[in-house]
Amino acid sequence: MTPDIAPQKLTVDQLLKRISEEYESLSKQLKLIARHVEQHRDHLGLEGIQEVAAQCGVQPSAVVRFAKHFGFSGYTELQRIFRDGLSQQIAPSRNYKARIREVIDSGAGSLSAVEIAHEFLGGSIAGMQELQHDLSGPAFKLAVDLLAETDVIWICGSRRSFSVAVYLDYALQHTDKRIMLVSAMGSMHEGQTRSVRAGDVIIAISFAPYAEETVTVAQQAVQRGAKLIAITDSRMSPLAREAQVALVVQDNSTFGFRSLTSTMGLAQSLFIALAYRLELPYRPTTLSGAVRDTAT
Repeated sequence: MTPDIAPQKLTVDQLLKRISEEYESLSKQLKLIARHVEQHRDHLGLEGIQEVAAQCGVQPSAVVRFAKHFGFSGYTELQRIFRDGLSQQIAPSRNYKARIREVIDSGAGSLSAVEIAHEFLGGSIAGMQELQHDLSGPAFKLAVDLLAETDVIWICGSRRSFSVAVYLDYALQHTDKRIMLVSAMGSMHEGQTRSVRAGDVIIAISFAPYAEETVTVAQQAVQRGAKLIAITDSRMSPLAREAQVALVVQDNSTFGFRSLTSTMGLAQSLFIALAYRLELPYRPTTLSGAVRDTAT
């Protein structure tokens, strides 16, 4: 925490860090506001208190209580932190979300199949741009350090995150480390992690609403002395609270369907950075006369 810094002097990142540290002690209403503040940081400086309250499903007085809880005189003073940090380059995905909302409200039924594809791909591109802009360098470096220094890497991801976990299992098999994928098949996830030991590293991937089995595996692994790398959508997620390091990524939702583009890009970046750190040799393999890189 940064108790020696007056709330009015905090940067956006410092304020969000303080909010995440106190998240568990907040009331249910204040938790809703905390998540909204984190997820809408890019244009919170432009949102009035009534709009924030409506989006959180609370009364404006709750927003005032939230601001005062963190030492501000009211919402306007808290909002100034975000307004001061607001640049001309508002995150592309936020602009995209506003535009796609207008498209839907105006009658998306008239969109052709290729127009729908263009909208979905546009959202994915915007999400990648946001990830590139917001990715925490220190957190990413720490994640690579943890993976480089361990001999055993566990990977856990369920439901929509399972494909990301499987990719990491495939990619990390190209290192000399022991790679263990927790598939949770047959609800055997707890049994699959009984051999987790201190010094192991587990990568857990989950997004709201968080997969119960992934959270359980991560918590048990930490209890056994493993270090947790969380790939999740919030510093306030149950995975982030248990993690040695949390890599926060938020994929866009287009027409109600969430993309996995940003999450997969983050997973691939993590492997490539680790491969560079370990100086993995280029080992092409020939299949049917075509040369392919085994690490792609």
